[in-house]
Amino acid sequence: MGVKDGFDERGRRRVVVVVSGGTNGMGRAFALARARAGDSVVALGSDPQKGRRLLDEAEEAGAAGRTEFLRADLSTVSGTREAVARIAAGHDTVDALILCANRQHPRRTVTEEGLERTFALYYLSRHVLGEGLGPQLLRSPSPVIVNVAGVGARAGRVHWDDLRLERRYSTVRAQLQAGRANDLLGVAHAARTGGAVPYVLYHPGFTRSGDLGPLSAPARLLLRVLARIAARPVERSVAPLHGFVDAPPRAPLTAVDRGRTLPLDLPTLDPGNADRLAEVTRALLREVDLGVPGEG
Repeated sequence: MGVKDGFDERGRRRVVVVVSGGTNGMGRAFALARARAGDSVVALGSDPQKGRRLLDEAEEAGAAGRTEFLRADLSTVSGTREAVARIAAGHDTVDALILCANRQHPRRTVTEEGLERTFALYYLSRHVLGEGLGPQLLRSPSPVIVNVAGVGARAGRVHWDDLRLERRYSTVRAQLQAGRANDLLGVAHAARTGGAVPYVLYHPGFTRSGDLGPLSAPARLLLRVLARIAARPVERSVAPLHGFVDAPPRAPLTAVDRGRTLPLDLPTLDPGNADRLAEVTRALLREVDLGVPGEG
């Protein structure tokens, strides 16, 4: 595909896309599709073997020079900040940040920084990436952040007095808490930036993707059976992402649940709770920097 002055032969602008969770599931499918289309893609992931497979497939598609795998531990603040620094060093401009990284943990685990791992990976890494790559996104003529999570769902909440889920942990409880935190992250971002970098909360619905490795054998079997019956194929769930990148919404915040645009006055998108979470998040990051995470 010929590219001249940042545009391909069809007149489509070539963009730089960063994908967290870019070596697995939806993130991987999206990263490869954008690379094949002529964009420059930075895929973040923790598994070097999956990264190698991604690069091999990109090479087979003639997109090797446009695809970069960046190994990163996004379950830690330090690892996420290191990824931000490496991206910024290689790319003066980032046009789209696609946030997909997530993993289920059947047992409660705590990171080396003292944070519950689901919350750290699924929510906190997305906060750090969005803020850290802000300067690069602002240099784009048409930037966008897309947070692939569970907007529209009302189950679950942020456990303000027990963010680390020390008292009652379960895989579902941890996933729902981080999902609701991502809803509030979008609200806080829109308020903070005023729409300079549009933010999209996108719920793809149950999709045949993701790493089931951490789950128990019975849980993996159940999910595979359910996936055959009810789950969407990855390609269908990924398709709207391309629209968000090619034509970012003008609104500061857009929420889409399986093709349906949601009103922004949902209880799960409460601005007061978004402000509260933003303040709690700043406190958590200060504690991590000091090396003395507190309770909560």
